[in-house]
Amino acid sequence: MTTGSRYARTDRADGTRDAILTAAEKLFAECGIATVSNRQIVQAAKQGNNAAVVYHFGKRADLVLAIEQQHARHIEKLRQQKIAHTSESAGLQDWVACLVEPFTSHLASLGKPSYYARFIAQAATDPLYQSIVTKSALESPSLRQLVDNINDRLPQLPAHVRTERNLMTRMMLHHTCAVYESDMAEGRKGRRPSWRQVGRGLIDAIAAVWQAPVT
Repeated sequence: MTTGSRYARTDRADGTRDAILTAAEKLFAECGIATVSNRQIVQAAKQGNNAAVVYHFGKRADLVLAIEQQHARHIEKLRQQKIAHTSESAGLQDWVACLVEPFTSHLASLGKPSYYARFIAQAATDPLYQSIVTKSALESPSLRQLVDNINDRLPQLPAHVRTERNLMTRMMLHHTCAVYESDMAEGRKGRRPSWRQVGRGLIDAIAAVWQAPVT
């Protein structure tokens, strides 16, 4: 086999893989992960081989993880940049911004329509995939750093309350963005006109959740 033919074969495989990722993300976002079949993904990706999903990704969980990681790389880069410009002495709201703004900025970079917010909201609440995407996210050094800084600013919170409010934070971030993403995709006028404004509202609300009294 010549070098040229090997490159062509690799390019075709990469093209098929990318087409499957794009099609699966859209279908999962719009229909839910459990209800979408591999055949539907293959058809949406305009591929002729019904086994293409299994061939390129293996199990459904591996496909879900591949979609999450495809977006996570850009979010991680944006988060590192945001943290680099945030002082160690910054307040709680500034560190919450390090969580929210990279996510909403990434969504803005995807253009319209986008599907990632709805996809991650589906994955984060599906019992089969929740632990997968959560574990992948927690492997991020920058995410651990900002969580530590949020915790440092609230030393009085009991451990179980921190766990609970971490959960609330993820749900607020993912599901609020999913609602706005759906509005934007359908051309509905949202309550906030841009992802930047969505981010500002989320920063205010999430900071308030963390500072709420414990009863």
